[in-house]
Amino acid sequence: MLFPSLLDGLAKTVSIKRGKNCRNDSGREAAAALAKDAKKKELMLSSSGNTKSNKSNNFASVCSKRGQKGINQDSAVVWEEFGCQEDMIFCGMFDGHGPWGHVIAKRVRESVPPSLLCNWQQTLSNSTSAQLSMDRNLHQFDIWKQTYLKTYAAIDEELKGHSGIDCFRSGSTALTIVKQGENLLVANVGDSRAVLATLSDDGNLVPIQLTIDFKPNLPEEAERIIQSKGLVFCLHDEPGVYRVWTPNGETPGLAVSRAFGDYCIKDFGLISVPHVTQRDITSKDQFVILATDGLWDVISNQEAVEIVSSTREREKSAKRLVECAASAWKYKKRGIAMDDISAICLFFHPSSSTPNVGALKLSKQAVGLMN
Repeated sequence: MLFPSLLDGLAKTVSIKRGKNCRNDSGREAAAALAKDAKKKELMLSSSGNTKSNKSNNFASVCSKRGQKGINQDSAVVWEEFGCQEDMIFCGMFDGHGPWGHVIAKRVRESVPPSLLCNWQQTLSNSTSAQLSMDRNLHQFDIWKQTYLKTYAAIDEELKGHSGIDCFRSGSTALTIVKQGENLLVANVGDSRAVLATLSDDGNLVPIQLTIDFKPNLPEEAERIIQSKGLVFCLHDEPGVYRVWTPNGETPGLAVSRAFGDYCIKDFGLISVPHVTQRDITSKDQFVILATDGLWDVISNQEAVEIVSSTREREKSAKRLVECAASAWKYKKRGIAMDDISAICLFFHPSSSTPNVGALKLSKQAVGLMN
C-alpha cells in the first residue's frame, strides 16, 4: 500500500536527520509533518469554513458558534487526502468541558489525526500475510479498530502526564470519522453524534444515527460505573440529566460516561475507550452530519437532515444548521444558557449527481426552524 511506504520513508528521513533510531518517535514526527503540509496546502480545516479536494468527490462544510457559557469549548477538524491518500478524509468534532475544556479539546484535536496515521501504519506493518488474505472489509475494520483503541489510550495517558494542562476536573469528548474510499469508519467517545442522510426506497431522505450518545444512565454504561464504585443520578434542579459522580458525590458530576481527561472520576467508571463502527457508503447515502450535543439538544435527526438537504449552497449547510439550532434554543430551552453549537456536513457525491432532495416535502418542524 502507498501509505505505509510513504510514512516509513518520511520516518526514516526524520530519524536520520535527528540521529534517532526510535521508530515510534520518528513515525509520529513524520505524521506530524504530513499534517503540517496538509495545512499549508489548505487540505486541513480547523475553523468555520469549507474544504474540497480536487482529487475526490468529498465536500465538507464546517461551522461553530459560541454559546452563552463563556469561551467556545468546541473544536473541529477536517483533513482532506488524509495521510496523502486521495481516497481518504478525516473529520473530527471535540467538545470540551470544565475550566480547561477548551484547551483539552484543541489538544485532542491536534493529537488524534497524526497519532491515528502513525498507529495505522504500524498496525498494517504488523499484519501477517494470513490476516491480509482475510475478507478485505473485515480486516480493514479490525485494523482501524485496533488503531483507534491504541491511539485513544495513548492520548488519554499523555494528557494525564501533561504538566501544562489540568485534566483533573476537565476533559473533552471526541467524535471522528475516516472515509476510506466507500468505507466509513466512525469512532465515538462522549455525546456528540453522527447522523447519515440516505435515500429510502420510496425516494425520501431519512436519517440513520451512526453513534451512541454515551450518557451515564445507559444500562451498560451505568453498570460499569456502579461496579467501579461510581454513582449515577440527577440533581433536583436538573431532572433527566444523569451524571457520573465519585462515591462521596462531592466532585462536579459529568453528564457523559466516556471522555478524555476528567481524572477525578476515571477510577469510578469513566473511560476514554471509543465505540468503533463501520458502514459501506452506497449511491443512496448523501451526506453525514457530525455535531456536538449543543445542536442535538434542540434539533432532531430528521430536522437536521432536512435543514442540510434544503440548503441550496453546500458551502452554507453547516452554518445554516448551526443557526437553526441557535434559534431553537431560544424557545425550546428558554431560561437556560445556550451551549456551544458546532457541526460538520460531509457530502459524498458531486452536487451535479445529487438527487434534488431539497424539493422533497419537509416536516413542519424543520420548516419552522428554518423560518
